[in-house]
Amino acid sequence: DQRTEILILGSFPSEASLAKGQYYGHPKNQFWRLVGHVVGAPLDEMRYEGRLRTLLAHHIGLWDVIGECERAGSLDSNIRNVRHNDFDRVIGIVKKLRRVCFNGKTAGKLEPLFIERGCETVILPSSSPANTLHFEAKLDAWRQVMPLQRATGAGRSRRA
Repeated sequence: DQRTEILILGSFPSEASLAKGQYYGHPKNQFWRLVGHVVGAPLDEMRYEGRLRTLLAHHIGLWDVIGECERAGSLDSNIRNVRHNDFDRVIGIVKKLRRVCFNGKTAGKLEPLFIERGCETVILPSSSPANTLHFEAKLDAWRQVMPLQRATGAGRSRRA
């Protein structure tokens, strides 16, 4: 919504997510658990609508960099014929957007677009079960979603 200050961008929903009509719908994806730790709420235990309300209450928006593509299976490496989402429209609506966090390297390929628009950016390790990094290591990086103090400088990039 218009109060969004932090935008988390994935690449494109998995087959499980598309089937459920929910972001991060695969039961082994660690997204809701990771973000729950970051915002201090048990998102992984909530119903989907409650998860979304909690994100918005923390001024966090959620979307994907890819609007349409062809893909066999759910791996990002299989993505072909990409059409990206319209971020100029989003940036025009979400005037308070300060930080864009990319869930994995595929989503992070659009980082320069947001740096050009003055956003602080962070490329995070993917929450996907295909990323075998231990949960604690992912969580350490994902804590960057909500910095302890709101950053005043724009256009800075950080890598996890």
